[in-house]
Amino acid sequence: MPEIDIAERPGVGLDGRPRPTEDHVVTTANAVVLLDGATEFRAELPSGGWYASRLAEHLHAGLTSDPFADLGDLLAAAIAGVASEHGLRAGNSPSSTVAMLRWTTERVDALVLADSPIVAFGRTGTTVLADQRLTRLRDGGHLRTRADVNRLRNAENGFWVAEADPAAAEHALRARWARADIDTVLLATDGVSVGVDDYGLFDWTTVLRLARERGAKAVLDAVREAEEADPDGARWPRTKRHDDQAFAVIDFTPD
Repeated sequence: MPEIDIAERPGVGLDGRPRPTEDHVVTTANAVVLLDGATEFRAELPSGGWYASRLAEHLHAGLTSDPFADLGDLLAAAIAGVASEHGLRAGNSPSSTVAMLRWTTERVDALVLADSPIVAFGRTGTTVLADQRLTRLRDGGHLRTRADVNRLRNAENGFWVAEADPAAAEHALRARWARADIDTVLLATDGVSVGVDDYGLFDWTTVLRLARERGAKAVLDAVREAEEADPDGARWPRTKRHDDQAFAVIDFTPD
């Protein structure tokens, strides 16, 4: 069995005040899933954290009852289940990112939907499974308003996220490796991956080394320390001083 180290920490809201995390972690006998509920600006809708928690429940049930099912099928069923139970409609629903890792004795499967990456280390080097569609749209100036976000969410030439349309699962990024070729896999929500992608504090190899030497929590600490040194976002502009953080290290070397 792999060794699993998980660290979580809440961030703050848009008003800078503490509030419960909107990140959620699912673990089963052979899977780890990270979900990051998107900040919801539409007052008539539940929060992204509310949605992520319910999607987590459905994913846990699916991964437990059918632990070797296709990850995309499990995600589609979970999205459909939450939408049906709570009367959510595509285009008018809170949403969440998804990062799923599941292993058998022979292989390791990964699925990423939106900006919560999975990073695998092994015999063939380092593989980063990251969904860059949202980042490319943002960097290209295509997401200047909330109307832009709503129009391009789960749309062709837009970005894809778990919401109320199970077809979004078909647009997830996938990877599969032979288990014998994998040493360690990292899963991170963007409150952690920002340390690599935006702040440039370290690369993923350094993240792995820090996690191995001092534990997964040390990676969260490093990101928070950098943010504390830039409290007003002068160096790293951002909507919140601290985002929610969830980080998982799955170490297959004990095999």
